[in-house]
Amino acid sequence: MAERRVLKMGNPVLRRVAEPVREFGTAELASLVEDLWETMAAAGGVGLAAPQIGVSERVVVFGMDRHPRDPGLPPIPWTVLVNPILTPLEATKSYDWEACLSLPGLRGRVPRYARIRYTGCDARGVRVEREVEGYHARVVQHECDHLDGVLYPQRMDDLESFGFQDEWLECELDPPLESSAAERDSPVEGI
Repeated sequence: MAERRVLKMGNPVLRRVAEPVREFGTAELASLVEDLWETMAAAGGVGLAAPQIGVSERVVVFGMDRHPRDPGLPPIPWTVLVNPILTPLEATKSYDWEACLSLPGLRGRVPRYARIRYTGCDARGVRVEREVEGYHARVVQHECDHLDGVLYPQRMDDLESFGFQDEWLECELDPPLESSAAERDSPVEGI
């Protein structure tokens, strides 16, 4: 088990479509998952994708007991998701602020599907399937985007809400640490 360096925007690995995992229950896959958990914990993240540590495979980990900046968010089960498939359950999207360990210090307001189903397997090949909404759905979509070479700014439709968190604080603007319930619930239609 080892903490790995998190790649930053600009690294070509982050732009690649990751390869599916073909063998489950291997020592290599178990080691990758351990490295993802350790790296995510050290960086203070809620999720991490294998491409973010330089491994172009379709593996993500995510979970939290309590969000560090918004304790009102419900917990997310600690999950290993291999070869995920995401299916929107409705056309409605909602906006909320996102950050990424591969874009340190930056935040942006990103539209995401409000409700999704995700399926895949854990590291042993056991099927994982859940229907989720809200922040849980947002986290899964964000992490799975990494598997397709997509970073959250590519999902944004208004770059005026993209910038450095410390600049907002320095200028005494309302920092986008969390959004209000009204902002979280503002819908965008369309798939």
